[in-house]
Amino acid sequence: MGTAERHKASGSGEAVEAAARGVAPREVGAVRREAGVAPREVGVAQREAGVAQREAGVAPQEEARPGPRPPLWVEEPARRRRLPDPVRTAAVRAVIIVAVTLVQAMVAFLAALAGSWLSFPMVLSSVASTVVATWGVLDVWVTRQVWNQRHGVVSMPSSTARRLRRERRRARRQARVAARGKEDRIRRRPGQLSHS
Repeated sequence: MGTAERHKASGSGEAVEAAARGVAPREVGAVRREAGVAPREVGVAQREAGVAQREAGVAPQEEARPGPRPPLWVEEPARRRRLPDPVRTAAVRAVIIVAVTLVQAMVAFLAALAGSWLSFPMVLSSVASTVVATWGVLDVWVTRQVWNQRHGVVSMPSSTARRLRRERRRARRQARVAARGKEDRIRRRPGQLSHS
């Protein structure tokens, strides 16, 4: 389909005009049909009005353009928080191990169907990989639990995070007291009457 055919198919640029205005082409056509105006008549009338204004020496009125276009990429807030780095690393490792295990199991099954000598070693390696995959999935769970306990997501009296927060607060308090004490010593030097 050439350019001329596309122009005819689009109803004399109706789709292009609609896209420029941010309206769907079907909506434009529906509005024009409701008004009882054919698409070509609207285009001809607009051109004639522009020619008449130019002949009269009046600048043709610009179509009201909508505001700036919205950006193509809109950042949306994440619905869930990102996994902590150690947990994400364990999860990626587990997914890779499970994928390799599934491929090994499939190869073992197909080799057994074909009666190949490769089926026995593949079955043994599939069993070993299943054990390793189970360890990988459990590692994700354990890493997540440990991270939650150490970083304060779980609020229990025995939580390590609570103790760490308490120690950090105590250290900040001592630093503030030490800073205040140093300022007081600077201000109250004995024998100094003025700052001159």
